[in-house]
Amino acid sequence: MRFSVWPGLQQPWAAVLDEVQHAEATGWDGAYVADHFMGDGTGLGVVDAPTLEATAALAALAASTTRLRLGTLVLGNTYRHPAVLAKWAATVDHVSGGRLLLGIGAGWQENEHEQYGIELPPPGPRLERFEEACRVLRGMLRDGRTTVQGAHYRVTDALAEPKPVQDHLPLLIGGKGDRMMGIVARHADEWNMWGLADVIAERSALLERRCEALGRDASTIARSAQALVLLTDDRSAAETFLAGTGGRAAIAGTVDQVADAVAAWQEVGLDEVIIPDFTLGSGTRRLERLDAIIEQVSPNFR
Repeated sequence: MRFSVWPGLQQPWAAVLDEVQHAEATGWDGAYVADHFMGDGTGLGVVDAPTLEATAALAALAASTTRLRLGTLVLGNTYRHPAVLAKWAATVDHVSGGRLLLGIGAGWQENEHEQYGIELPPPGPRLERFEEACRVLRGMLRDGRTTVQGAHYRVTDALAEPKPVQDHLPLLIGGKGDRMMGIVARHADEWNMWGLADVIAERSALLERRCEALGRDASTIARSAQALVLLTDDRSAAETFLAGTGGRAAIAGTVDQVADAVAAWQEVGLDEVIIPDFTLGSGTRRLERLDAIIEQVSPNFR
């Protein structure tokens, strides 16, 4: 099982870089960034807090690390044209020496679309657009020329060179809805969602059914998940934290309790655990908590 960090981009660049370089030096496997222009006020991002842009941040991390796999959770299709995104992805794969995981999703956050004047279609058309985008991305990252004549995207004999360093740059799709799981089954190399083991197991079963209907081996799709983590020996603090997450997947307690959650994830077939830094404090305290996870939890699952 892989263990990766997720530094929030509502902090100074120096803090993001320090955390990711520390993770690389201490045995973590990867680092991810989210793709939002502002917070949504849910506790995972303050609406008016300064927010770094994801594609620029990841390109800088690619040039500032040597080993970590680097990914996005996840780039919003509503404001990332797939042909342009394919060019970005291939370039960053070269910058990183072949370490990019391209994470994409259909887009969802209302306030950033409203403020930036970007259309946010209803769920049905949004998923239709996203499925076409997956076809464009796969073609432009892997084929000599790409033609997709869809209702939303049209590329004609499109050239995209250079190709990525990786022969098969992995495409991660983030999502959990019934229709989205069909898109995952058709196009994804990896699948990601927020959730603890019980939710992952239920959605994984649906993914396997979708793959079976397409004649695809579901084991060819890697699976990752994340949850908020609060490390504490204070049971009351843990209970208060869990009650205040607004239904977001979360783990609170000791290192041993975190290990129990990871064991449950592993049992339902998870390949990668992603730890957001949002609830780990800041500065030295945050790094110490990351060290506790990688040193005391991860060895049991490598």
